Amino acid sequence: MPRRTDRLPFPYRPEAETVAQRLAALQGALDWAAAAHVAAPWVRAVRENPPPFWAMESLLKEYPISSAEGLALMRLAEALLRVPDAETAIALTADQLGRADFDGAADSTLARLSSTAIAMSKHFLPESGHEPGLMAKLGARTVVAATLRAVQLLGRQFVLGQTIGEGMKEATAARRKQPNLQFSYDMLGEGARTAADALRYQASYENAIAAIAQGADPARHPAQNDGISIKLSALHPRYEDAQHERVMNELVPRVWTLCRAAAAANLNLTIDAEEVDRLELSLDVFEALAALVAEHCPQWQGLGLAMQAYQTRAVELIAHIAALARQYRIKFMCRLVKGAYWDAEIKRAQEQGLPAYPVFTHKHHTDVSYLACAKTLLDAPDAIFPQFATHNAGTIAAILQLASRKAVPFELQRLHGMGEGIYREVLKNPLVSCRVYAPVGAHRDLLAYLVRRLLENGANSSFVHQLADESVGMDELLISPLRLEPQASLPLPMDLYGTARANSSGRDLTVIAQRDELLAAHAACVVPVVAESRAGDATAAVARAIGAFGAWNHTPVAQRAAVLRFAADALDAALPRFCTLLVKEAHKTWGDAVSEVREAVDFLRYYANEAERVQAPQTLPGPTGESNTLRLEGRGAWVCISPWNFPLAIFMGQVAAALATGNTVLAKPAEQTPAVALEAVKLLHSAGIPADALQLLHGPGETVGAALVAAPGVAGVVFTGSTQVAKIIQRALAAKDGPIVPLIAETGGINAMLVDSTALPEQVADAVVQSAFRSAGQRCSALRLLCVHEAIADGVIEMIQGAAKELVAGDPSLLSTDLGPVIDAEAFENIQRHVARLRGNARALLPEAAPAQALPNLVPPQMFEVGPIAEVTQEIFGPVLQVVRWGGDPMDVIRQINALGYGLTLGIQTRIDSRAQALAAAARVGNVYVNRNMIGAVVGVQPFGGEGLSGTGPKAGGPNYLLRFCAEQTLTINTTAAGGNVALFAG
Repeated sequence: MPRRTDRLPFPYRPEAETVAQRLAALQGALDWAAAAHVAAPWVRAVRENPPPFWAMESLLKEYPISSAEGLALMRLAEALLRVPDAETAIALTADQLGRADFDGAADSTLARLSSTAIAMSKHFLPESGHEPGLMAKLGARTVVAATLRAVQLLGRQFVLGQTIGEGMKEATAARRKQPNLQFSYDMLGEGARTAADALRYQASYENAIAAIAQGADPARHPAQNDGISIKLSALHPRYEDAQHERVMNELVPRVWTLCRAAAAANLNLTIDAEEVDRLELSLDVFEALAALVAEHCPQWQGLGLAMQAYQTRAVELIAHIAALARQYRIKFMCRLVKGAYWDAEIKRAQEQGLPAYPVFTHKHHTDVSYLACAKTLLDAPDAIFPQFATHNAGTIAAILQLASRKAVPFELQRLHGMGEGIYREVLKNPLVSCRVYAPVGAHRDLLAYLVRRLLENGANSSFVHQLADESVGMDELLISPLRLEPQASLPLPMDLYGTARANSSGRDLTVIAQRDELLAAHAACVVPVVAESRAGDATAAVARAIGAFGAWNHTPVAQRAAVLRFAADALDAALPRFCTLLVKEAHKTWGDAVSEVREAVDFLRYYANEAERVQAPQTLPGPTGESNTLRLEGRGAWVCISPWNFPLAIFMGQVAAALATGNTVLAKPAEQTPAVALEAVKLLHSAGIPADALQLLHGPGETVGAALVAAPGVAGVVFTGSTQVAKIIQRALAAKDGPIVPLIAETGGINAMLVDSTALPEQVADAVVQSAFRSAGQRCSALRLLCVHEAIADGVIEMIQGAAKELVAGDPSLLSTDLGPVIDAEAFENIQRHVARLRGNARALLPEAAPAQALPNLVPPQMFEVGPIAEVTQEIFGPVLQVVRWGGDPMDVIRQINALGYGLTLGIQTRIDSRAQALAAAARVGNVYVNRNMIGAVVGVQPFGGEGLSGTGPKAGGPNYLLRFCAEQTLTINTTAAGGNVALFAG
């Protein structure tokens, strides 16, 4: 049964308030000056006798991550080992090393070897974009092999072994030099995308525990044995809050199997920390495991949890875990870390429009939190065995001080390949024990782990980076973190766009209070019935709109903008009600509904600002004696025809653009979603838009829409929908007498994604599943055609197949649903005809039918491998993906995509930066997305619209959009008409 309340406080709290509480808790408990005094000799010793070149500290000193060399090294480490074909490996190496200088290396054998190999490649590798000759190509292959070896050497420094057996041998060797070491093995890999991934990771963990158990002593405390760290996201492909029931039913038994094996050998099994939006779910899993431990093996004290000090709720998390231990009369081992996903948490909060960040924005605030968490852990010796993971000398000294006052057992921890210099000094005290967090796995699986470590420790503010930089003095390096910065170091998510425009407010659906707000609105919502207009109503409506135009157009632009901003604030506040309408009428999932309301709010605010900008009079240069001014005004009455797939966002965007520029509006919504449009119009009228300046006419496009387009006096038409209907409107406008009427049309496209062999398969699978199947594929921007390099196609297709099978198609009002039904029976039948055709002449990659108990018009994800790109001639507006394999020159693929005639969105997945730029430049496409999904364009950030068969432009949500709604007037005044040029004589 899902929990009804959250265990922890609201995650998005004011940073300064939280830090003040942490500082108060440390008052009188810690003497930082004394801790710094203890740490200083360790720092001096490390600087006088630095660790080997390949240790993280030395590596960052030689190649700082902020440098071209450091960035090239990181990117090569991330991608080169997985590239299967020589041509792409050459291109990747040339691209990355062409922007760096590795000639000046440190004076060590490994440094000289690696730097020589890397530097030589710049002489042998072809320049980006140039085909090498035979001799050059042979040289390039040799250099790539040398570079590959250098990257493998790098990998060896951060992976204890490629198998658990190798890792344990390395651990034994390390203990001969440093007896007070234990190890926690981490089996490398990304989170599971498929059921097969999860089972493979499960087997890997089981094998590792069995191997570790052979060298363990069950009679000793788990702190005295080696242990294992596991990732819950590796053991279930849908480890996310929305899939709570599945996770509890499927994941808990898997983890319990591992716990029983660890308990039998008395090992420490630690559940690694992951992202903020999974924390409450992880606690549900953890408590279920705690109950099983209490029932079956209460004497085992090895179950552990990693906790991230950079989270604003970290202290409360520790208190909660301690309470669980006491409730179940068992004891846990808790690893305190600073946190590894800081940048992702910041971006997520910004993208989702959350009220604050769930992590601290100042590094020293995280340090304060870490120390407060350390104190809280040490205060609960009956419930928790503390494990402190840090490479910061000052923090280590502070922990030793806090622990000495409590006289409770604990251990320190470090990452393999990092912090060796500091711990060499710290562990000269035989009473201090240290556990090494040791990754195990093939070097190609190192990628994500290594990049996270490089980014985390390569930042200029990190202790590891500053330790290697001798220009940073001792006082600066060991400065007290016990101070409060009143302001966050980054603008809050609401201030993302500066002072001129507030970000729209979002919701975190993993927070129960925010989720319940939406569900309560859903329970209370009744979708209103909207009366249909008749074709004959168009004439009178147009007349009223034309009559209202003069007054609205002459309303000062600042006043019109203020009305739209007021409407934006009202819509922002009414988000739950509008989300409910979208779920009930348009079959939106909750996540899509929240995003759509936010987009509508963004349109209102953005176009209010843009109207004030573009309609401000512009003084133009000219000869003396006259003034020249350019000013923009509205054109008249506009017909706005919006689609059902974004019945609020696109509707509001069209309407707001026309109104902001002084036009009046005749809004014709899609006949499937009139209620959403009706409520939007009511909101705009309540904000101050005159009734005749904005009229809603609901009815069929063939009658009401056609009558509006054909009506005399219409000044413009803005349309989003199919290319076929856009052409009908275009012809109807051309056939009218009178002025030439502008048409803004945004239509669909056969949107493609090109994937080369440097791309990370997990990242590709995520991007493809989101782009092709989210919103049941009913987005103009959705991925229709996946072009994947033949060298990696089998593995990538298999991963996408597995990930798509994990998606839930069903009732959109359920949080667990990924795809709701398509909009209506007509859309369903059209998709089914395409699917039947593809099953006859293409290779089906996913099952055909929806579940027997499925809702009407439900289409599960469909995927087909097809022949040449040229054969993909029709857009299928639903969750249907076509896949082709390619080889040779990726530019040829772009040419074939261009030849289809559409040009809306394109995805590019590559680690070759110059290739991404060249392909994007060659693509005749409006929106190009590199190494991410290709949906969800944000107003003012990714202006949206295409070319060719995909529309006319200008781009919605961009700086040029409003210009099409305006008429221009140049006013020239002879300022000397009264008798002379006074200004010129005045000099």
